[in-house]
Amino acid sequence: MRASPADIDYATLAQDIKHWARELGFADAGIAGVDLGEDEEHLKRWLAEGHHGEMDYMARHGDKRSRPAELEPGTVRVVTVRMDYIPPGTRNAWQVLEDPAAGYVARYALGRDYHKLMRNRLQKLAERIQASIGDFGYRAFVDSAPVLEKALARNAGLGWIGKHTVLIHRRAGSYFFLGELYTDLPLPLDTPASAHCGSCRRCIDICPTQAIIAPYKLDARRCISYLTIELRGSIPEELREPIGNRIFGCDDCQLICPWNKFAQDATEPDFAPRHRLDGARLVDLFGWSEQEFLQRTEGMAIRRTGYEGWLRNIAVALGNAPHSVDVREALLARAEHPSAIVREHVTWALARHPA
Repeated sequence: MRASPADIDYATLAQDIKHWARELGFADAGIAGVDLGEDEEHLKRWLAEGHHGEMDYMARHGDKRSRPAELEPGTVRVVTVRMDYIPPGTRNAWQVLEDPAAGYVARYALGRDYHKLMRNRLQKLAERIQASIGDFGYRAFVDSAPVLEKALARNAGLGWIGKHTVLIHRRAGSYFFLGELYTDLPLPLDTPASAHCGSCRRCIDICPTQAIIAPYKLDARRCISYLTIELRGSIPEELREPIGNRIFGCDDCQLICPWNKFAQDATEPDFAPRHRLDGARLVDLFGWSEQEFLQRTEGMAIRRTGYEGWLRNIAVALGNAPHSVDVREALLARAEHPSAIVREHVTWALARHPA
């Protein structure tokens, strides 16, 4: 049973929630309201311009993404949490990008999939709140529903949205996951974070495919993360060479960001790289059978691209690799693959490695 509102000190409860969140392994927590009017208009313009590509789910839920109380009735506050994801000892990202024989996997995807891990922690956070005040209304989200997570995190004081559209924290950079607890508790609001990108445009200039078409405006159809993860068909030919050796996602706009000199190491051991994916050889990865792919990516975000997408992406990277007997033989071994998508990209790659 829930305590009477008159008996709850919401200011103290808010501080307790932040303390409990840190005890559960979150790096930080903040509290935001549900007014996202300006962000809703920005989202509508972005969708109208078609910059979401094939991500139809971005528009499927209408205004629920920007109106928390419509997604979860009764919501008046959102507790937003963040969790750092790069563990100590991970191979230097720039070194991998500069090694054309290696496959680059976005740093967030090297270890265990964060979705269940963070959702379980948010559930534990809700249970701690419940133990303190009794029953209350809540729902936990970790990239699992139509939620404007970066806008909510900004409003909760956890960082500002940079020109690359990624959230940046002044003392922790941008290498962290976000999660939310929608709640009916009238907790005191935190102060929204102010922006500190200034005149810097390094993220815009470094993007291999020039996907950041203007400050704070990303055309997902050109983004390597979209092309290697969300896109199910053929990668446009003019974008294949700029992809380089990136086989799952891309971090360039974050790697170049000056604020990431403050990035914090992950404290969660499950985020440690698996199967040496922080710099494995492309030829070796291309040799994985479907069964090996499914076994080795169990419980990992890499599963999202699927085996066909995995081979498609690596074929592009092999096409961009320096010519060698090993590379050509690896491609030839997949030249008659049952998937038309895989065959198309292997054919493209082989044309760049004539006998």
